[in-house]
Amino acid sequence: MIAQILSIAVLSAMLYMLVALGFTLVFGVMRIVNFAHGEFLMLGAYALFLFNRELGLPFALALPLAALVVGVIGVIAERLIFKRYADDELGGMIVSLALAISLQGAVVAFFGVDELAVDRPVSGALRVGGILVPKDQLLASGVALVLVLAVYLLLQRTSFGLAMRAVAQDRAVARLQGIKPHRIYPIVFGLSCALAGAAGALIAPLYTIEPFMGEAPLMKAFIVVVLGGLGSVPGAMLAAGLLGFVEAVISVAAGSTAATLVQFGAVLLLLLVRPAGLMGRA
Repeated sequence: MIAQILSIAVLSAMLYMLVALGFTLVFGVMRIVNFAHGEFLMLGAYALFLFNRELGLPFALALPLAALVVGVIGVIAERLIFKRYADDELGGMIVSLALAISLQGAVVAFFGVDELAVDRPVSGALRVGGILVPKDQLLASGVALVLVLAVYLLLQRTSFGLAMRAVAQDRAVARLQGIKPHRIYPIVFGLSCALAGAAGALIAPLYTIEPFMGEAPLMKAFIVVVLGGLGSVPGAMLAAGLLGFVEAVISVAAGSTAATLVQFGAVLLLLLVRPAGLMGRA
């Protein structure tokens, strides 16, 4: 039982990392709390549906196309809406809520409110010792882990990643070094939305697709980001692992409702003891 719980925790943590990573990137670089992040995840699921079910593309091709389309939409949203709200946390939060409602309404108008589904790319389960691991969840978690590691390497090993971290740490000093934040913002926002779109495309075969499916992942991402520290990528990764473990244990022991209560209770307790989060800056 312990081994099975740990496997569930690891699989959940990988997806939480992917969803939270884009959320914390935008806050860290642009200081915008993007409450439309869940709707970009939802757009990724619908994009996968169009590419996979309607156009007949294989999942391996539909997945990156869905992420790319959502990333392009994110760049457009940043240029048209969010670029004037960089460093304006309240204004950015309000406009992101408005965008979230607008995207939900647009999807309802175009697709309706009925739930949609796509075929699972793989079926069956792997037995490792005494642990059963569904192949579709293993695939989704593995792709999520690869994407998280790719973004981590981008941040740590490339000049663009160094520029992103410089802008996040001290915008004035970054400008003195020749870095132009206004050129960084659309790429960061587009990358954030592409990660959300990829998460939605990975989740789509596991669950049904509907216009409000982004709300629950957004709350999970928000919990992860607050626990890890707003703007801290390592903190978000650590918090995703902790959240996945706690959720798996409490869900098995007392049900999903109790797990949700424990998660939000942990956020409240941590904010009282350490307002900046596990690895955040005061």
